[in-house]
Amino acid sequence: MAANGNMTPTEYISHHLDPLQVGSGFWTFNVDSLGVAIVLGIFFISLFAYVGKKATSGVPGKLQCFIEMIIEFVDTSVKETFHAKSRLIAPLALTIFVWVFLMNAMKLIPVDFIPVAAGLIGLTFAGSAAKGYVGEDAGIFERAMDHPWSYMKAAPTTDLNTTLALAIGVFLLIIFYSVKHKGLGGFIKELTMNPFNHWALIPFNLVLELVTLIAKPISLSLRLFGNLYAGELIFILIAMIGLWQLPLHFAWAVFHILVIVLQAFIFMMLTIVYLSMASEKH
Repeated sequence: MAANGNMTPTEYISHHLDPLQVGSGFWTFNVDSLGVAIVLGIFFISLFAYVGKKATSGVPGKLQCFIEMIIEFVDTSVKETFHAKSRLIAPLALTIFVWVFLMNAMKLIPVDFIPVAAGLIGLTFAGSAAKGYVGEDAGIFERAMDHPWSYMKAAPTTDLNTTLALAIGVFLLIIFYSVKHKGLGGFIKELTMNPFNHWALIPFNLVLELVTLIAKPISLSLRLFGNLYAGELIFILIAMIGLWQLPLHFAWAVFHILVIVLQAFIFMMLTIVYLSMASEKH
């Protein structure tokens, strides 16, 4: 289903890009991004815990082999990049890689599937609160897309709030590891005496180092968001061309698998690199 009923192409695109929100002002929550991210996080933890309990030293099953390959890949990446000692980095890197990958992979679901499903649930349990896009003679799918609950974004990483929240978490860890390994005085000295080791240039050094520090979470979040948002927009545009969307959707989805994996890997590796830099003593 694409731009059906009385919904214009602009309204159709806006429909798929607008999140399902509750609250107002600062306390506005994107329910779709939060809900999907939490469900995927629980799925990740449950799957790895299940495989861990069922793991055998004998001939492993296919699922155990797959999980072990992921863990070994992440562990190797951490050992090659993070040179300090920390029991947190490897589990953190694994969580980031798998969780971001799962959130990215939600983009492969056809763009109308989740909104229509959510709209049908809304029509069943919450009446037919119309948004004004379709007429009274519209079909069930058009009315489902017209329901407020149909404003569901499948991929949380197409929401800047999600990627920024992840990046802020990494930023706080950068501060923590900097203070832990260098001490508070050493961290302040790094901000004020680099790159020019002279007291007269402390203000200049502080501006440069603060910009560099703050740019890390911003670039981390915008890189992930920008790539996934652009891919989502192309999926939406493909969905608007009718029957011909099927081969084009498949072709773009196959190509986008590379983007999904690559962006999860880049986010993980940059996190490891930033934390490794924070742990180095100068």
